[in-house]
Amino acid sequence: MTHSGPDRDNSTTAEIRPFRIEIPQADLDDLRQRLARTRFPDEIQGVGWDRGVPLGYLKGLAEYWRTGYDWRGQEARLNELPQFTTTIYGQNVHFLHVRSPEPGALPLIICHGYPGSVVEFMNIIGPLTDP
Repeated sequence: MTHSGPDRDNSTTAEIRPFRIEIPQADLDDLRQRLARTRFPDEIQGVGWDRGVPLGYLKGLAEYWRTGYDWRGQEARLNELPQFTTTIYGQNVHFLHVRSPEPGALPLIICHGYPGSVVEFMNIIGPLTDP
C-alpha cells in the first residue's frame, strides 16, 4: 500500500531534535505535596487483591514515590544516553540512539509498548551496544 499526501509523508519535514529530561523542581515539589495530601478510601477487610490494590500496599507505594524515589538520580541516569524527539504522522516520538563502538555492528531497534518507557531497556543497552 502506498501512502501519499502531506499528512502521510514526513520524509521531508521530520526534524530530529536533541532532548534532555529536565523536570522543574516546582513540579517535583507539587507532586510530593499532592501525594502527601492523598485521601485514601476505606478498605473492605479480608479481600486482599480480589477488590483492587490493598490499602496498605497503596499507601506504601504513594509514600515511596513521595519520599523514597530518587527522581534526580533517574533523570541523570537517563540523560547519560543520547535522546531525541521527532514527529511521525503528527505524533511526537521520543527515542534513544546509542551507537556501538564496534565497527560493523548490526543496527538494532528496540521498541516498548504502552504503558512502558525506555527505562525498561536501561540494563540491556550497554551489553547490546558494547559486548
